[in-house]
Parts: sequence; C-alpha cells; structure tokens
Amino acid sequence: MMVPATSFDRYGEEPASPVVLSVPHAGRDYPLALRTALRVPLAALLTLEDRHVDSLALAARGSETLLVQRRARAWIDLNRAEHDRDPRIDDGAQPASLPQLSAKVRSGLGLVPRRASGGDIYCRRFDASEIAARIAADHRPYHETLTAALARARARFGVAVLLDVHSMPSLPAKDGAQIVFGDRFGRSAGTRYVHRLEAEAAAAGVRHALNSPYAGGHILDRHARPDAGIHAVQIEFDRALYLDQRGDAPGAGLEPLARLLRRMIDAVADEALTPLAQAAE
Repeated sequence: MMVPATSFDRYGEEPASPVVLSVPHAGRDYPLALRTALRVPLAALLTLEDRHVDSLALAARGSETLLVQRRARAWIDLNRAEHDRDPRIDDGAQPASLPQLSAKVRSGLGLVPRRASGGDIYCRRFDASEIAARIAADHRPYHETLTAALARARARFGVAVLLDVHSMPSLPAKDGAQIVFGDRFGRSAGTRYVHRLEAEAAAAGVRHALNSPYAGGHILDRHARPDAGIHAVQIEFDRALYLDQRGDAPGAGLEPLARLLRRMIDAVADEALTPLAQAAE
C-alpha cells in the first residue's frame, strides 16, 4: 500500500479510477535539520500546514490512487517549482540565472518557505547542497510518482483527472466561500469537470468559488495537460468545515465533509468515463 523509501505515502498501485488524488501540504514531519535552524517555536510553522486534510482525503478515498506527503511544507513546498528558490535564505538561489522571482517567493513562500505567521522562520541561511538534497529526496520523487500515476490512469481509462486537495483558513467575508476550486483560469481542466465539482458543492449547500482567491499552483501547471487527456483541479476546503473548534484536530465535520468529497470524486469519475467525455479528449 505504501512506499516506505520515500517521504510520502502512496495508496493504490494500479489505477482503479481515472481520478488521482494528491495531498501535498498536510505533512507533519519536521526533520531535525529544520528544527535546529528555527528562530521561532515549532508551533509557528503550523500555519503553513493544510492541517489534517490528509485525514479528509483518506476518509473519502475509495480505490483511487492517492499520494500524501509526510514532510512538512516548511521543509519543502511541493506546490512550487524547483527554481522558486529564495535568495534571502538559499545560497543556491542565483537571481541572475533564475527566472524573475515570483510574488510567492518575494513574500517568503517559495520552494523552501522563509516566513510563517507573519515573521521570518530561520536563524541561518542554507547551503545550496542542502536545498538540492531536499529537491532530490522529496520534491522530485513525489512529482515523478504523480506523473506516472496520471499516465497510467490515462492509459487505462483514456483520461485522467487529478484532484489536488488542500485546506485554507476561513475567508474573511461574511459570505466567503467555504470551498474554492482552482483550474488555473480554465487552463488546467475541462470545464465539465469543474462544473460537476461545483454542482456537488451547490447540492450540499456549501458556498464555493472558482479561482478566487486560489487558482492552483505548480502542481497544476506541471501535471495538467488537458489536450492530452490529463486534467487537474485544486480543491481548497475551509478548515472550519472539518477541524475542531481549536483548529488543531479533526472534528465532527470531518465525516460529512468526507462524504461530500466522495461525491465529488464519484462525479468527476462519472464525467471522465462517459462516452461523450471520452470522445472529446
């Protein structure tokens, strides 16, 4: 069931569904090399976690392939490209040889996050070799495995759909969305898949939005190829929907939200396997 030699867990070897699930930000493994470099308490890093959203995905999963990252996002962010390196903490980041720094990197949320809870995390810089080791051990294996899982699902079913599962703090507006779907403004998935997801949220009476304020990141950019039959949608769930009042552990809302996510998975699989959808790929 799992791949013990990696920093992530894999559930499901052979593709039993066109849907593949990914949970890249719920990791709670904080390596010693990270903890000894901190200038803040470890608890300050929890705001970077998609707290226990892996429990939600596991509760909703049937037979789908699912990848769950165990390493904490503070160690390395799988939703950033390898070149999204922050020159303020990373000796391997050479601005002159890299693309223009993204807004995420400038704000301290690059490949290795520099900031959390509004403040700087680390008391020292990292050698280029340290970050290169994280990329080789954690970032590349996850993405390579996800690429292979999507390719195998596409080969078996004629189409593959990645659902990249995240969580978000409650949005401030009184009527703010509780679920945000991201499809990179229509670039990462066919609209029919997004419509099916939105329909399930609407049927459950859950407020939802598309691409605002979260449109998806590197995972969608890297893995989505709608013209080749590989679609990808990011789903952000309000943590208040499934965590306890303290926001620290799964709460009473986990089971009903898992049932909703299950219906979303089934709806997307149904859409992928309809003859019309197959003909459109």
